[in-house]
Amino acid sequence: MSGIDGIIYLILTACLLPYLFTIIAKKAGGFKAQDNQNPREFLAKKTGLAARANAVQQNSFESLPLFIAAVLMAEYMVISQHVIMTLGIAYIILRILYGICYLCNWSTLRSVIWMLSMACPIFLLVIIIRII
Repeated sequence: MSGIDGIIYLILTACLLPYLFTIIAKKAGGFKAQDNQNPREFLAKKTGLAARANAVQQNSFESLPLFIAAVLMAEYMVISQHVIMTLGIAYIILRILYGICYLCNWSTLRSVIWMLSMACPIFLLVIIIRII
């Protein structure tokens, strides 16, 4: 597998991750086919686990642009593949842990893990800035 293959898998995984939490939100909320006419309204009215899973989904989508931009810029600037992959994999693992913490309603740990997950793409950008 070449370096760009790994980058593609990182981005694909990060892009698909929010949909995992969408499925959890819908399942926990009792989503039915007739609810598909307005799924955002359906999820907005939910509480408990379904609402938390929906919040993870939304936050996951919100963090994607920073992650994708950082990974692509790092690749463009020829940052070490090892560094990109390490920080990219760490981001994905931390985002999964973030989602688990959110679902379990562990707010303090969730916030710590959120900060660590966001540090991964930010650190990539700092590396880029330092070599410019």
